Amino acid sequence: MHKQLPDLYAALRARAQELPPDGAHALYIAGRRCGWATHAAADALQGADHVETDHDSVRIGEGMTPGPELDAVLERAAILLRDANCLRGWRDELLDVVAGEDKLGVMERTALRPFGLPTKAVHLNAWTPDGRLWVARRALSKSTDPGMWDTLVGGLAGSGEDLEAALVRECGEEAGLDEPDLINRTPLRTILRIHRRLPEGYQVEDVLTSTCVLAADASPVNRDGEVMEIRAIEVAEAVRLLAEGEFTLEAALVIAEDILRRQAAGEIPA
Repeated sequence: MHKQLPDLYAALRARAQELPPDGAHALYIAGRRCGWATHAAADALQGADHVETDHDSVRIGEGMTPGPELDAVLERAAILLRDANCLRGWRDELLDVVAGEDKLGVMERTALRPFGLPTKAVHLNAWTPDGRLWVARRALSKSTDPGMWDTLVGGLAGSGEDLEAALVRECGEEAGLDEPDLINRTPLRTILRIHRRLPEGYQVEDVLTSTCVLAADASPVNRDGEVMEIRAIEVAEAVRLLAEGEFTLEAALVIAEDILRRQAAGEIPA
């Protein structure tokens, strides 16, 4: 089973690179090209103040500069998408809207994928001292991938949030692990940028991961209600679950990459 892992990882990476949805409009914010608006999102913004739409593009805040006025325009755009049933819920969480490395503003989290805007996801891939992998099963109430297996910890960085701090926060919320529990973890590193079609839009997401061997007596426990089960599994079982599609795509990429990396380093058997 382990010998199949390089091919499986290559297939996972291929799945993570898809073209924008059919009918998607090039999105510009404050004159900067930064995403892909779904056809439904473009329709929802027809006639809105500070929004220009045509058959192949959506322009929000043309001629504006980053600041409170542009943030207010972005907030109204997200509300219009919510009222048009283009969003999967409403989280009252703001994420940064960026073009390249430049921050343009902030927007409600659930609106970023209908606009194809980039996000950053941080993951902790945690191991036991005897070489088993800690994994978590997503709650059935999750709006995306309910009931699927996931990395022990994973989540999106909030607006203005340092990525390492975001991971520590997520560790506390999702696995009951605080900073002293994480003294052995590696710095975050980017594995890849996902481009994937989703029912609500287009996922453009940098996947970052940190690896950690937890103490032998560690007992991760969920605090935020978003996880229904946590357990430590053998590498062979992890590979089997990967092959059977039981992990979310993001988790599968993180886990497969880390197993291959640790095998190459001689940290776990090949």
